[in-house]
Amino acid sequence: MADRKSLFKKSPGKNGDGRENASLVRGEFEFVAEQFADLGLTAEQLRTVATAEGGDDHPWDLMIQLMGTDEQTALERLSVRTGLPFELEPVLDESANGFYEHVPPDFARTHMVAGIRTDGGAMIVAAAQPMQPSVFSILEDYLRLPIEIVLAPRAAVASLTNRGYERRGDLVEEIVEEMPLDASAIDLAAGAVGKQTDLLALARQTPVIRLVNMILFEALRRRASDVHIHPMENRLVIRLRVDGMLVDAFSPPLSLAPAISSRLKVMTELDIANRHSPQDGQTTVRIGSKKVDIRLSVIPTIYGERVVLRLLDQSTTQLSLDSLGMDPKIQTQLMDMVDRPNGMVLVTGPTGSGKTTTLYAALDRIDRTSRNVMTIEDPVEYRLEGISQMQVNPKRNVTFATGLRALLRQDPDVILVGEIRDHETAQLAVQASLTGHLVLATLHTNDAPSAIPRLIDIGLEHYLVTSSLLGVLAQRLLRKIDPDNEGEYKGRLAVHELLAVSDTIRSLTAQNADGVTIYKAAVEEGFEPMRTDALRKVEQGLTDQAEVFRVLH
Repeated sequence: MADRKSLFKKSPGKNGDGRENASLVRGEFEFVAEQFADLGLTAEQLRTVATAEGGDDHPWDLMIQLMGTDEQTALERLSVRTGLPFELEPVLDESANGFYEHVPPDFARTHMVAGIRTDGGAMIVAAAQPMQPSVFSILEDYLRLPIEIVLAPRAAVASLTNRGYERRGDLVEEIVEEMPLDASAIDLAAGAVGKQTDLLALARQTPVIRLVNMILFEALRRRASDVHIHPMENRLVIRLRVDGMLVDAFSPPLSLAPAISSRLKVMTELDIANRHSPQDGQTTVRIGSKKVDIRLSVIPTIYGERVVLRLLDQSTTQLSLDSLGMDPKIQTQLMDMVDRPNGMVLVTGPTGSGKTTTLYAALDRIDRTSRNVMTIEDPVEYRLEGISQMQVNPKRNVTFATGLRALLRQDPDVILVGEIRDHETAQLAVQASLTGHLVLATLHTNDAPSAIPRLIDIGLEHYLVTSSLLGVLAQRLLRKIDPDNEGEYKGRLAVHELLAVSDTIRSLTAQNADGVTIYKAAVEEGFEPMRTDALRKVEQGLTDQAEVFRVLH
C-alpha cells in the first residue's frame, strides 16, 4: 500500500498485542494537513487524533468526528483525495474465499476489513478503518498476497464479513424435512449457547441451525404466514400466525433468543453485531420440495431483539381469482377494467389482506405476449413468467417514484405499483394512466369509496382523479370453514367490494365530496358493500357469522 494512501505509517514500537504503534508521517502535522486539505482537518486536529485515547486503534473514527460529517461523505472525500476506490455496497465474489480461510474472524471484525475478490494476483479488501497500515501488513502476511484497499462503510464491511465466514462454515442453505420441534433440539441448542459468546460462531452451531430449521419447518407445517420471536422479561415466546390468528407455539429458554436472532440474521445477510437498531432482510430457502421466501424484520426492545418473519410458500400460492373466492360478478367487472388500454385500478385494504395476491391473479389473466407488463414492488413477492419486476431499494435510490419513472421509459402497456404511499408516486401513477398505460396499484383505506378522498388527501388534483380512476377493489380475508371438520377453520378466503367510477362518482369527486357521500351515491347505483359478499359466503357454508363479525364489525 503506497504511503500517499494513508495518513499513518508503521513505527518500530509494539503494543502489548504485537501490533505496531502508529505515528504521523515524518511527525509533520502541518504537512499532512496540507496534503489532505480536502478532509477539512487542521494540523492541530490531527495532533489531537494522534494523542487522543483510541487514536492508535481507531484514528478514522476520531477524524470523522472532527470533520463533523457522516461516514459515507468522509469516505467519499478520502477516496477523491487518495485515489482509493469507494464502494457503498461491495459485492462478495467467490474468488475472495481465501480471505475467509486464512484471516481469523475476530481479526477481521475488530479491524473492520473484509475480502471482496481477487484481481490480478491481489486480494481486494474492503476497509471501514483505512488509517491502519500495520493491520494491512498483517493481512498480507496472513494471505501471502498483496492487498488493494477499497473504502466501504462499516455496515457493508460487517455484512461482507458475515457472509464470507458463513460460506467458509458451510452453513445449511436447504432445510431438510424434520420432525416437528422437540425438546431434545431445544436442549442441544441451549447447551451450545452456554458454551459460546461469539455471535457469528453461535449462529454456525449445528444445534442452533437445527433449531431454527425446525422452527421454520413447523411454521410451514402449520401453514403459518408469520413467525413472531418475542423475548419477554423472564421468557421467550414463539408465536405463529395461522389463518390470520396469532397463537403461541412454543416457549424455548430465554437464553436462546440471541442465538435464534443471530442465525436468522446470517441467513438473511444482516449485521449480527448490530443489536441496537432495526434491520430488514430477506432470503429464500427450500424445505423439501417447497421454495419459501422469507422476509425478516428485527427491532431492539428492552428485553432483547424482537424478530418477525413473513413466510411465503411459493408452491402453495394459487394465483387465480377463483381460488381467492372472488364472486363471478365481481370478477367480470374487475377484468373488464383490467382489459382497458389505459386508466388506473386500485386494490385497497389493510396490511396482510391479500392485495398483492389479487393484483397478481388479475395480471395472470392478461395476455403477456402482446402487452408489456412491468412492476415496481417492495418486495417482489411473486414471480410470473413474461413480467419484468423491479425491487425497491432505497439504498440505491430505487424508490417507488424513481422506479416508476424508469419503468415509463421501458415502453410498458401495464404497470403494477406495489403501493402508493406519497404524492410523488401517486402523481406519476396518474400521469402514466393518462398517457396510454394501465396502472394497477395498492392503497391503504378501509373501504373502496374512501380511496377517492385518500388520493386527494395525498395531494392529487380532483380532475386528475376523475379522469384516471377506473375502479377500486377493497378486500378482507376471512377464515374458511373446513368441510371435513365442521366448526373448524382451515385456510382463508377473500371478501370484496368493487366500486366502478361512474359519472355520478366523478361529479361528486370534483365537488370534493367525502367518503360517506360517495359511499351512499355508489350504493344507489348498485354498489354492494363488502358485508354483502361476506354474508353470501356464509350462506354458501364457506364461513360463519362470528368470523364475519370479527373481521368486519
